[in-house]
This record gives sequence, C-alpha cells and structure tokens, in this order.
Amino acid sequence: MTGDITVIELKERLDAGESLNIIDVREPWEFEEDNINGKLIPLGELQGAVDDLDDWMDQEVIVHCKSGGRSAAAVDFLSKQGFKNARNLVGGIIAWRLQNPK
Repeated sequence: MTGDITVIELKERLDAGESLNIIDVREPWEFEEDNINGKLIPLGELQGAVDDLDDWMDQEVIVHCKSGGRSAAAVDFLSKQGFKNARNLVGGIIAWRLQNPK
C-alpha cells in the first residue's frame, strides 16, 4: 500500500481505533490552531528529525499539511530516505475539516 490516502479512508481507520503513524509537517502555529494528533515535525526540520523516525521505516507513515503540497514534498523526501510506505493525505487539513467539521 503506497501513494496517497484520502481523508475518508483516514477517518474510517481512526474511527476503527487503528494506531497510525501520522506526521504533521506544518508550522507550530498551524498545529496549535488545528490538528489531528499527528507528530509535529515542520517540513524545514524533517531532514534533521529523520533519524528519530527509524522505527517507522518499514511501517505506513501518513503525512499531512494544510493542503497537500508540503506533505507531498515530505513523502518524496522520506521515500528517498528509505521509508517503504510514506503516504500523503490528499487535500491536507483543509480537506480533513471539510469532511470532519469540529
């Protein structure tokens, strides 16, 4: 399973109680405004934090940002670092909130 993940699929899996590896690559102020409980690693800090994610190398990692651009770059970077199953949340937190209003 690789590639993108939709907000609908993510919501179904979270509602089912799955324990997921989620990385939020937005900035801290964006995370404070609204988040889905991912691990906050701003895109600019991802390269320095990749060693801390060794346990996730062979696991599914779902990455999101505001709309999908930064997370797509993060997924590309993680894949080049050897992550086997990094996935981008299509539409980011904007799409998430459209499907899952607070």
